[in-house]
Amino acid sequence: MFLKGFSAKTFTYRSLFNYHRSSVSAIAFSTLEIALNSTYKNHSNGDESRILSQLSDIFPTSIPNPAAAAVVNPPPKQLEISAAVDDFLPPEDKLRGVFLQRFSGETAIHRALSGVGVELNDDVFAKVLNRGNLCGKSMVAFFNWAIEQPDLSKGIDSHHVVLKALGRRKFFVHMMEILKDIRDKGMCPNSETLFIVMDSYVRARQVSKATKIFGQLDKYGLVFNEETFTVALKCLSQRSYVATACLLFNKMRDKVQCDCAMYNIIIGGWSKFGAVSEIEKYLKVMVDEGVEPDCVTYSYVIEGFGRAGKIDDAVKIFKYLEEKGSGLSGGVYNAMIFNCIASGDINGALKYYEEMLSNCFEPNIDTYTRFIVYFLKSRRVSDAIGMLDEMLGRGVIPSTGILTDFIEPLCSYGPPYAALMVYKKARKAGCRISFTAYKLLLSRLSRFGKFGMLLNIWDEMQESGYSSDMQVYEYIINGLCNTGKLETAVKVMEECIRKGFYPGKIICSKLNNMLMDSNKVEIAYKLFLKLRKARVNENAQRYWRAKGWHF
Repeated sequence: MFLKGFSAKTFTYRSLFNYHRSSVSAIAFSTLEIALNSTYKNHSNGDESRILSQLSDIFPTSIPNPAAAAVVNPPPKQLEISAAVDDFLPPEDKLRGVFLQRFSGETAIHRALSGVGVELNDDVFAKVLNRGNLCGKSMVAFFNWAIEQPDLSKGIDSHHVVLKALGRRKFFVHMMEILKDIRDKGMCPNSETLFIVMDSYVRARQVSKATKIFGQLDKYGLVFNEETFTVALKCLSQRSYVATACLLFNKMRDKVQCDCAMYNIIIGGWSKFGAVSEIEKYLKVMVDEGVEPDCVTYSYVIEGFGRAGKIDDAVKIFKYLEEKGSGLSGGVYNAMIFNCIASGDINGALKYYEEMLSNCFEPNIDTYTRFIVYFLKSRRVSDAIGMLDEMLGRGVIPSTGILTDFIEPLCSYGPPYAALMVYKKARKAGCRISFTAYKLLLSRLSRFGKFGMLLNIWDEMQESGYSSDMQVYEYIINGLCNTGKLETAVKVMEECIRKGFYPGKIICSKLNNMLMDSNKVEIAYKLFLKLRKARVNENAQRYWRAKGWHF
């Protein structure tokens, strides 16, 4: 009776005895597997034991009892996971990750942010707002939670951080809410607050709204005075809205006492465009109002004449200042140097540079940058390196961006020795090298097959805190291929794949062809299988991201 019912549920009874006796054991194992699957799904533990005991009587096989085995060998207890899943993320990413979930209400958001377990300080607060892609509502919700935390400063500086972040992303409605919140809390906004708000609108080309805010200073707790007026003019002029700044200046100059700084802002704005007529106009107004021009005014005037192509007039103004015995400064010499470089007269620029040093005026970073960039564009590499040595010797340290501008043209022509020399001198002087500069150096060294230097730069890049991306791995692999170190190139390729990067088809094809040419077919085939699997993962990842699924 049992066999009849059992065969109807799991397998055909007759098929078990139609085979030869020699195949009974094999059929028994396969039948046992099917029977186990069905019994696990449809029966209790007691029925399962009864069925297995009857099967063991029919077939000459010993069937272990899983229930008994579970008693004899109980499963080990799960280890308690002390670390959270997102422990590898920096604090700012953990806080931003809260907003990937859809909470109903600000209370739920605050509770989730508090549950992250991050000690919020001013640095983390700025990183959360300045990076990532939070929406305006999320940024305001985070700010409302953050301002209640004990370690965050409660002053106006914290409000400036959120105002800049909202204005940079053009969330003007939320930016104005924060500005009104500053007033409602009884805090005193200052000139920096006004500059942040106006500059956000001007950068977004909403100049009328910026000027409207300046006309309603009382509404936001600000006062119209010389300081706020100067801020408004500077905000408009530095964004090249000099005509609007002039309209505002003409409208408001009777209500405030204009000083030299205000006129310098207007004249400096027109000097960028080489508008000589406007420069002369406001210089005359300045003198008529009894305001004495200073060295900054003359530097703007000289630069404006140079941009207009009137080099002779600029030289006359400079000679007038020399004869006068006052008004000369490093800025005036810089203006003459810039004019000479712009006109291609490098010898004249060097002459004014020597006069600057002889008159005890210190060159600044702008002076050296103009010289070095000109020498690099003219491929006068030795002169550029000599000027760099002089700059570093005087304690003038270039910024990360300026140093990248020096290295970039050197990596576009000739051997990489000059670029390496600039890199080593700057690194020795304490300059921070950008990730872009490291990639330029790696690319150039890889192309020339300088494997030892390539590895040294790669190590120094990692010591500086930069992690390798796909391009860096491609440069390393290409350099190894160019030097014939194919097995090492395969290991680097495998490391690249393990880290989730998918090298380009060109570098993969190059490595594969070189392996085939070297009769390393087995290594090439294994690498091909890994690359094929990586391509499948890459395509799946692209599909997920196209659908908005960010796993």
